[in-house]
Amino acid sequence: MGTAGTGTAGTAGTVTADVLVIGGGIAGVSVAWELAAHARVVLTEAEDDLPVHSTARSAATYIPGHGSGPFRALIDASGPRFAALPALLGTPPLLSPRPVLHVADDDLAADHLATTVREQHGEPGAPVALDPEQAWRRVPVLRRAPRAAAWTAGACDVDTAALHDGYRRGLRARGGTVLRGARVAALERDGSGWTATTAAGHRVRAETVVDAAGAWADAVAALAGVPGAGLTPYRRTIAACPVADPSVLTVDGAVLPMVVDAAERWYLKAEADTVLVSPADETPAEPGDARPDELDVALALDRVGAATTLGLRSVRTAWAGLRTFAPDRAPVLGARPEHPGFFFVAGQGGSGIESAPALAALAASVVLGRPSPADIDLDPAACSVTRLT
Repeated sequence: MGTAGTGTAGTAGTVTADVLVIGGGIAGVSVAWELAAHARVVLTEAEDDLPVHSTARSAATYIPGHGSGPFRALIDASGPRFAALPALLGTPPLLSPRPVLHVADDDLAADHLATTVREQHGEPGAPVALDPEQAWRRVPVLRRAPRAAAWTAGACDVDTAALHDGYRRGLRARGGTVLRGARVAALERDGSGWTATTAAGHRVRAETVVDAAGAWADAVAALAGVPGAGLTPYRRTIAACPVADPSVLTVDGAVLPMVVDAAERWYLKAEADTVLVSPADETPAEPGDARPDELDVALALDRVGAATTLGLRSVRTAWAGLRTFAPDRAPVLGARPEHPGFFFVAGQGGSGIESAPALAALAASVVLGRPSPADIDLDPAACSVTRLT
């Protein structure tokens, strides 16, 4: 591939580049930034603003031990990279400590928790069992001491806006081009490369396409005549509920830990004078502008109300996002041998933010045909799109 630089305008408004990245969420901007150190990159985003969909609606957490095995490896490798990114991207610190308390109040949750602690024993940052009475002291808004509990000490909040904006600015500083309001409407193989045409009339000619379109990734693949990865978007609902006495949201001067039901039926996260609550719903949905369902919001309040003494009675605002998973819930990277030059970077599920620094670096190495970064303890084959066939 060529050296980094700005995509150049050719005849008839055509922009030429080495790599076209489709999708302006965290997956797209992060891998585009990594690639722009070695190639001319154009990034297209369907919306006029970015981010709009899943990245802008994230719970904004970094939780070691979260997700499938490949994601846990990527989250672990992302920790030091999060620490290094402010100097590279000119952002404020991106992580701030926020431990996670995993609680179990019935047999289902207790079984889930025991399995998680057992399977992740010895992994970096894995949750550790915590005495139930100690759990109650750390989160006194719980209605009672849980039957079982575990603690993830290294979890953090993520400044997602600063992270995304840092990658976007970093991409442009490396000579990359960002096209907004540029939904790809056609994508055709053109000799040794690809030509993309957007609904707004842009034409982009590139040797390589990176499909980082999130919930739309399989639809983009279909435009190119490439078999999809079997991705399914699921709706996840969050509501911000005011608390009558915000002082209960701190303990010993620190904000409450995030609290997660070990069977993933609800979670809560204190934020200013509100609590973010979710029923941890996973409702299959078509790609689009996800909207919260009133029943899901009510379910979140009911479940959190049963587990805590917060007495939540109203909702200040609610929203929903799409979390897109492959069938085995591992990320999807790479190209199919019969469709060279078309790469997936998709299937980030609920870990797109927390795994972004390492996932972007690993994906860029796959696209560029380079060795995997030494700090990422994950064989790219575990994420290869070919595993799904």
